[in-house]
Amino acid sequence: MDESDINVSSGEGFRYAEKIGLLIFLSAVILMAILGNLLVMVAVCRDRQLRKIKTNYFIVSLAFADLLVSVLVMPFGAIELVQDVWIYGEMFCLVRTSLDVLLTTASIFHLCCISLDRYYAICCQPLVYRNKMTPLRITLMLGGCWVIPMFISFLPIMQRWNNIGIIDLIEKRQFDQDSNSTYCIFMVNKPYAITCSVVAFYIPFILMVLAYYRIYVTAKEHALQIRVLQRAGAPTEGRREPPDQHSTHHRMKTETKAAKTLCIIMGCFCLCWAPFFVTNIIDPFVGYSVPAQLWTTFLWLGYINSGLNPFLYAFLNKAFRRAFLIILCCDEERYRRPSILGQTVPCSTTTVNGSTHVLREEREREHHRSNETMHLAASHPPESIKVPHCSESHSR
Repeated sequence: MDESDINVSSGEGFRYAEKIGLLIFLSAVILMAILGNLLVMVAVCRDRQLRKIKTNYFIVSLAFADLLVSVLVMPFGAIELVQDVWIYGEMFCLVRTSLDVLLTTASIFHLCCISLDRYYAICCQPLVYRNKMTPLRITLMLGGCWVIPMFISFLPIMQRWNNIGIIDLIEKRQFDQDSNSTYCIFMVNKPYAITCSVVAFYIPFILMVLAYYRIYVTAKEHALQIRVLQRAGAPTEGRREPPDQHSTHHRMKTETKAAKTLCIIMGCFCLCWAPFFVTNIIDPFVGYSVPAQLWTTFLWLGYINSGLNPFLYAFLNKAFRRAFLIILCCDEERYRRPSILGQTVPCSTTTVNGSTHVLREEREREHHRSNETMHLAASHPPESIKVPHCSESHSR
């Protein structure tokens, strides 16, 4: 065996090792996305308290969209990437590409709807939130998350509107004469690149930034109110804090923590999807000169976002973390919520996904709470205090 044969053999071995490493990484990403999103859906379906929170309808639908991404889109992309060839035909290439655009756009739309829901819950009064987030409106928002992406995915892609003006370039890249290989190429002309990017990313991104900015400002105001209440109404030694003031502190702290959680989710969203959609608009205007390896990296970075959200919920949200532990640990009793029958605190709350759910109170103690509320309101300006009503259950 001469030196050239040795070099060829070592080169093929190195490429084989690269493919094995790449396959392991992509399989881990796909498995993480499938199991994580299944866990979210099962947790909400099994946990009665999680089902009571309106935001979780969006979270379940988001998990379903991300689950479809990990089942219907990622595996075929991984196979093509590892084998360096597309073996499923031109028609399935169009279907797979349409599903890719549809499901990833639906995932982004759900994140946008979650941010708007949290804006109304945290920045508005409870009555405003209940009026805004009616079952009908939630249904319409969820329907929009799935229907609107159809108009930038299956409709233009199956009609090949994205190919107008660049057909010759696409055909040239679809078939490699040197290796006799066929590829599933998705290239877009300038009008489609701008329209798709604006609808699928930039409009939801602007809405999310505005919503989270208002949530952040409200959280800072609540943090200031907490300090004011603690200085002005801190209980003296040996005397318990009034129950309504305690619940006000608890709610404000909950909303402040929720705002931080949502900012982390927003940061991960931008990190995962911004590179792809910035490149998607730039590429047609620079003669489609962006390297294929860079496109692949940015695309899979966006796919990773579909598997990242469940883990953000698990690590940053106590209610989801408890539900996950109950599922994974086979319903062990120590992870279940304590019974509310023995509670002595007049107004107790549980938090789900950054929302505060207030439990029902005994009717005979409403008069006592009313007197406490009037005393607390007389001690502090009305605009600095927001006391939750304990006579009925509501989410904030």
